[in-house]
Amino acid sequence: MNKVEKQGVIDGLTEKFGASSYFYFADASGLTVEVVNKLRRSCFEKGIGLQVAKNTLIKKALVAAGKNSEELDTVLAGPTAILFAENGNAPAKLIKEFRKAAAVTKPALKGAYIDSSIYLGEASLEDLVNLKSKDQLIGEIIGMLQSPAQNVISALQSGGNKLAGILKTLSEKESN
Repeated sequence: MNKVEKQGVIDGLTEKFGASSYFYFADASGLTVEVVNKLRRSCFEKGIGLQVAKNTLIKKALVAAGKNSEELDTVLAGPTAILFAENGNAPAKLIKEFRKAAAVTKPALKGAYIDSSIYLGEASLEDLVNLKSKDQLIGEIIGMLQSPAQNVISALQSGGNKLAGILKTLSEKESN
């Protein structure tokens, strides 16, 4: 790979890192071509971008995108596949499901960048799988905020019905 090609890869990665708030680094070495093709197909079906690049080029692109971290540098050794996603936990779920379905131990999670938080190592996979998306969290907050308001409205409506019943009863007594 000559200098121009390397710069093209760095520029492409810089653009992807800059546009993505969620990306994972994984090790897919040792997988057969057939299994890697299945992994790529699974990524495509779930809207996850998968790209393999040299670690030195990844490091340069992270610096250029302003997402460099000493913590991320520690995981960039050996073969590295990058998974780009729109949802923070989608790649983690994909990795877990893929390993189970294909009966393999890889891809192995090296690290993840989720909204400027960094997760390192295979031990973080389960935590990442259980992460809720922004939309899920917003939905829960709205639900919690609506619940007390609905209770107040319900109490007022039932109270209004009781008050109307009492007034009706009193007016009927006065007319008798």
